[in-house]
Amino acid sequence: MKNYFEESELIINPDGSAFHIHVKPEHLARKVILVGDPGRVAMVAAHFESVEARSENREFHSVTGTHKGCRMTVLSTGIGCDNIDIVMNELDALANIDFKTRQMRPQLTSLQIVRVGTCGGLQPFTPIGTFICSEKSIGIDGLLDFYAGRDAVCDLDFEAEFIRQMQWSPRHCAPYVVNADRELLDAIARDDMVRGVTVSAGGFYGPQGRELRVPLADRRQNEKIEAFKHRGHVITNYEMESSAVAGLAALLGHKAVTVCMVIANRVAKEADTTYKNSMEDLVTTVLDRLSQA
Repeated sequence: MKNYFEESELIINPDGSAFHIHVKPEHLARKVILVGDPGRVAMVAAHFESVEARSENREFHSVTGTHKGCRMTVLSTGIGCDNIDIVMNELDALANIDFKTRQMRPQLTSLQIVRVGTCGGLQPFTPIGTFICSEKSIGIDGLLDFYAGRDAVCDLDFEAEFIRQMQWSPRHCAPYVVNADRELLDAIARDDMVRGVTVSAGGFYGPQGRELRVPLADRRQNEKIEAFKHRGHVITNYEMESSAVAGLAALLGHKAVTVCMVIANRVAKEADTTYKNSMEDLVTTVLDRLSQA
């Protein structure tokens, strides 16, 4: 494992912040909430009793403060597993690499990371408004296959069964399946959220089985996903980030889980575009539970 990180590999801004997310090491809390929408950062931070730092760069907005006496950082990621690759690596660098010496810290820090977002429900029992905590995440975006050690953090049996039941095309990225951190999952989901299996897609339209003007390569994709069953699990929802969050967290030694509110049910073919008010309930629930985790 490398101990020194060259300027071209770990890019540090002149002010000492991480290249993309513009957060400084001293401004990163051990408890982190990730949101997709930069506008949602203000919604979360509105619950902080005090604020110590703010930053903005492109889609990456952050606020570090305290909630019920607990120090937290909320950071927006934008959309997609590619952005999560940036965010997770830079969060880990802030926690575990000395930005002055460019060397790994002798004592590594494990962050608690909760992604709060929206998703599409794939089962009759996941109607609009359901909170789903991703017990397992299936990545069909290909990200984790660029990292050594992916097999050690993946559920290989589940992967093989997904490939078999889906009749997965060799033209597609190889799926990977990662479990959320059990301790953090229990702390956030408790007994009032659906514990689900989430597919993280590399796009919103074709990769999630939406067909507009370009025909789909597999028009039965969603039918097969909705029918999938393995070891008592069914696939509950689509979104675009949880597999990368869970996978990179597992590789880097952090605890992570994704919790989403269903804003569209693909089975019922219904959607709610006025969901922002309901997100407030999910945000306050996660804040309170993360502060106690």
